[in-house]
Parts: sequence; structure tokens; C-alpha cells
Amino acid sequence: MPNVLAIGFDPHTIPGFDPAPIAAGIEQGSRRFAELGLTEDLCLIDFAELGGTAEAKIVERLKQKQYDCVLIGGGVRKGPGLLELFQTLVNLVHWHQPQAAIAFNESPGDSADWVLKALEQQRKHVE
Repeated sequence: MPNVLAIGFDPHTIPGFDPAPIAAGIEQGSRRFAELGLTEDLCLIDFAELGGTAEAKIVERLKQKQYDCVLIGGGVRKGPGLLELFQTLVNLVHWHQPQAAIAFNESPGDSADWVLKALEQQRKHVE
């Protein structure tokens, strides 16, 4: 069973944002991971902890065990003013999980599908 670390914002911590649709998408995505036989660990970042605290939390999770794939969620990539955070996350994954495939999603509900694609791409290029 491939191990996957999914990194994203905790939707309940984003000011002025209705967390319900994203929280439901995360739950749907977690069910899809299980259906596909993927082991998912969630690492949800508190929006108020951007910077050192969030980065330290992510590094701690990346060091806990070997992951086959690390997924970086759309909210971390798409929001205005988040490019530096996104760049930092990609580099943290590269430095702490160099063997892991890196995946990105369109929405929380399609995360598992993108993880499978990233793992397949990795197989093609690493073998």
C-alpha cells in the first residue's frame, strides 16, 4: 500500500471562508484513497500559522516516515500571495523525501487520482 502525505490548509482556519465544501471534499478524497488502497496521512496547515510554525509542522511530518508520494493541495498553490509558501513546500518535500513522487490536485475530491498519476509517472521515469 503506497503511503501518501497530503498537505493543505485546514479550511476551518481560513478567515472569511466557508469551510464546508472543502472539508467535505477532503472527506470524499480520504474515502477515495482508502478505496484505492492508498494510505493517506493528512497534514493540514493552520492558515494563521503561515511561516515558521507551519513549516516546522510540515518538516516534522516529512521526517516521520518514508512516503511514496506527497500531495500539495490546490489551496496552497492557487491563493494570492502564496507562491513563496508553495515554493517552500516543494523544496521541503524535495529535501526531506527525495524519493517521493510529488502530486498536485484540482480539488480535494480528485487527490487520489492525481497521486496515482504521479506514482505512474515516477515508475516510468525511475525504472
